[in-house]
Amino acid sequence: MKPRIIAMALFMATAASVAFYPAYQSAGTLIKPSLDPVTIDLPVIDPQTGERPRVDVVFVLDTTGSMGGLIQAAKEKIWSIATTMASAQPAPDIRMGLVAYRDRGDAYVTRVVDLSDDLDSVYATLMDFQANGGGDGPESVNQALHDAVHKISWSQDSQAYRVVFLVGDAPPHMDYQDDIKYPESLAAATARGIAVNTIQCGHNGSAKQEWERIADLGHGRYFQVEQAGSAVAIATPFDEKLARLSARLDDTRLYYGTEEDKEKQRLKLNAADKLHAESSVESRARRAAFNVSKSGASNFLGDGELVDDVTSGRVDLSGIDRDKLPAAMQVMAPAEQEALITETAARRNALRHQVQELAAQRSAYLEKKVEELGGARDSLDHKIYSAVQVQAGKLGLRYEADAPDY
Repeated sequence: MKPRIIAMALFMATAASVAFYPAYQSAGTLIKPSLDPVTIDLPVIDPQTGERPRVDVVFVLDTTGSMGGLIQAAKEKIWSIATTMASAQPAPDIRMGLVAYRDRGDAYVTRVVDLSDDLDSVYATLMDFQANGGGDGPESVNQALHDAVHKISWSQDSQAYRVVFLVGDAPPHMDYQDDIKYPESLAAATARGIAVNTIQCGHNGSAKQEWERIADLGHGRYFQVEQAGSAVAIATPFDEKLARLSARLDDTRLYYGTEEDKEKQRLKLNAADKLHAESSVESRARRAAFNVSKSGASNFLGDGELVDDVTSGRVDLSGIDRDKLPAAMQVMAPAEQEALITETAARRNALRHQVQELAAQRSAYLEKKVEELGGARDSLDHKIYSAVQVQAGKLGLRYEADAPDY
């Protein structure tokens, strides 16, 4: 099939689909979808370098028993943090990773989740972390920082924004004789262009002294929040609808490729199923907003997504081996396959437009609520944003909003 035929059919089908799609009523406002076709917004390519700017962010998170509130806050806020980072100009490629740490004698010392643009899978792993262990005060911060620097696949792009957020409430064990102490790890981080920020939970005096020194040596910033994280947690009238639309948007994804490709795709879909089943409505609403952003395209689509590949003209449907198609399409005639792609693309575009409309209204609602509460400059959200705004700005990423996405 010629790409221009697909494009013409897509335009017509999208217009019809959007025109007859039910309008959504939210907080007394009737939302009328535009008749303009909506396409996947890929990150903007920098005209000077020919590449998209990159953001690599790793959260190094204390998961001992006292950190339950903060871990829950992280599970709730990871999507709004991603959306905040996606708001840069030009829109960046975003990858996230995790290093969970406890102490020697606990179930684990560290667990490393490498950087990935598949944030669904990163989030699915985060959902499994629970607060447990600890007990003697200091924790294995040294090992956690060493792993964050040396066991993570950091971008080699000299202009990438590479950043660590170390989050915890206890100082490092400095008495382990076989430990690599944090000054050595931070020197390696500096050599690789990785900024290390510290977020202290609670008011432990010895932790404060070490956290400030780590931030100083890591060319980052030190912040202090309450034990539970001081994150903004406000439900909105738009959350339920956004969560439902997000699930329906996920259902428009069709994957193709080899058996090895399909196995990786199944893992991605399983991660999405898990978060739809187990995460909060508010978290799913935040994910919906991120997935329709320019930077969220990679997480939403993944690799080998058939609808986007065909409608963009990157792949000719007729040139794909039948056994590489989704199982349901393998028994279809070529015309039926083409019709399915066109219909699915039109349905996706209508859903994306509705998510964008509702996400904008949700953002305005939250901005007003936060203002009514006197602002949120002491929140986890705002402190992370303030660090990102300054540090990424030095590398050419512009974050112009006064506040983060909540």
